[in-house]
Amino acid sequence: MPDSSPGSTASTARPSRRTVLAATAGVTSVLAAGGTVHAATGAHRPDDRKLRALVSRMTLEEKVGQLFVMRVYGHSATDPDQADIDANLSEIGVRTAAELVAKYRVGGIIYFAWAHNTRDPHQIAELSNGIQKASLGLPRGLPVLISTDQEHGIVARVGEPATLLPGAMSVGAGGSRSDARNLGRVAGRELRALGIRQNYSPVADVNVNPANPVIGVRSFGADPDAVAGLVAAEVRGYESSGVAATAKHFPGHGDTITDSHEDLPTIHHTREQWEELDAPPFRAAIAAGIDSIMTAHIVVPALDGAEDPATLSHPILTGILREELGYDGVVVTDSLGMEGVRTKYGDDRVPVLALKAGVDQLLNPPSLDVAWNAVLQAVRDGELTEARLDESILRVLRLKARLGLFDDPYVSHAGVDRVVGTRSHLAAADRIAEHGTTLLVNEGGLLPLSRRRTPKVLVVGADPASPSGTTGPPTGTLADALTELGFTATALSTGTAPSAATVAKAVAAAADADAVVVGTYNVTASSSQKTLVEQLLATGKPVVAVAIRNPYDVAHLPGVRAYLASYSWTDVELRAAARAIAGKVRPRGSLPVPVQRADDPTAVLYPVGHGLTY
Repeated sequence: MPDSSPGSTASTARPSRRTVLAATAGVTSVLAAGGTVHAATGAHRPDDRKLRALVSRMTLEEKVGQLFVMRVYGHSATDPDQADIDANLSEIGVRTAAELVAKYRVGGIIYFAWAHNTRDPHQIAELSNGIQKASLGLPRGLPVLISTDQEHGIVARVGEPATLLPGAMSVGAGGSRSDARNLGRVAGRELRALGIRQNYSPVADVNVNPANPVIGVRSFGADPDAVAGLVAAEVRGYESSGVAATAKHFPGHGDTITDSHEDLPTIHHTREQWEELDAPPFRAAIAAGIDSIMTAHIVVPALDGAEDPATLSHPILTGILREELGYDGVVVTDSLGMEGVRTKYGDDRVPVLALKAGVDQLLNPPSLDVAWNAVLQAVRDGELTEARLDESILRVLRLKARLGLFDDPYVSHAGVDRVVGTRSHLAAADRIAEHGTTLLVNEGGLLPLSRRRTPKVLVVGADPASPSGTTGPPTGTLADALTELGFTATALSTGTAPSAATVAKAVAAAADADAVVVGTYNVTASSSQKTLVEQLLATGKPVVAVAIRNPYDVAHLPGVRAYLASYSWTDVELRAAARAIAGKVRPRGSLPVPVQRADDPTAVLYPVGHGLTY
């Protein structure tokens, strides 16, 4: 089978076994003998002697490169669009992904939709093959560990026609470990078919703070034991698919009101509270055999009196994670471009301090040149030893070996077609979403709506930008789904902050409808979304509200007689909500977080476990 060049649209993108072996040259010969089989993936797990032999052949510069996981712009490893070439030159000093691996010998590359890495499944597979070919063609070339953030729900980098699954809080509302395991299995199979072998998921943070601006519905919930069980199940699902899962964000990002993308949060838990609230999901992930754990850019004074970000904290990463919890897998930083890790130290110190703390992979520094040279200089100056680098490189190589990258790092168009976005995977996503849809209020049996009594439905509400390459917008998705279910539904976007004129337009449109469905998005006490809903209620028409992100919205709208929580505005969750509204399925979810009263946040309006059905 011929070896296709990156960016080709040919159906023969998968290099032959002979080509792979030739490209890996001495690497596979070192690893060939004596490998055992990894139970989950079928990949060879060579013993450490063979991996250490690989490490011993590397130059210091190559060793430094193996520690970095870097972004790169473009849909192709060798022939990206000119705008992406310009962005690469500006930010990284290279033109292409192939030049990136040649110059810096990076051990990993992370894909982003905004970097134009993920246009469609076949393109992603070609990009992955092009990156592997570029790296393996170098002297002592090693396969690249390609990663992404495919949490599903509101954070996903690979969009349709790949299968998009419900987010963590929806899975938490369903409460099924089988669903969590199946999510990991489906998501992992599709990522592996695209050449992505490391996924930065699941989120193991316990969302005990409703005001958390960065985790929220990305968490399974507020109960540590429930979160732990779902994290472990999802990890096992990823393991079964041959993709490395990543539990994040250690030591726990669930109780903060600060976004670590913008600033450095402080978690004020005592050591005892940390053990009770934050630690259980990470312990469960480790017991389930988690391949990698991501650090958090947060300060936890009870765990490190120096108040360094956890990413740079030796007491947290080595003292607790390595020594107390017994974890010896790969530790990857959260993005080093986030302000949370940059507030206390300069960009040249951050990667060095992270390695000294116990990190193995340095993710996405703002300037790779600054970070790469800082680590190199730290070794030359004696601040870091080469043996310390070898320790982390060995962990990374073990992971690459377990994932089968030394055996065959390439993917094929046939594999994409066989696995990505299949009917069975899409059906699994629908089932999981249905299990999580939560009915919070249903006064007077308003739901399900009847096609006979309320045939004309107006759908209004917030239309935030699609979080994961779904069709959207939410009002359109809900209206289309209800129309398919036999209603005559029309959509009117009113936004997250509707003006008085927009509210008036929606009220006027409601006059021609038999019922109104309104999507709410992070409603607050002063939100004009409240005005919209209240004026729609004043029309006397039946009003059904759907919280399309945080379930806490219901506390601010006590007059609504029917309220559902979908936990995200991705298509799969909105369609499940529409089926519940129409009575096609019965709501089965229950709240995985408590909802406090709007007028008294110390009092619980709806407890964990609340959920109605019909």
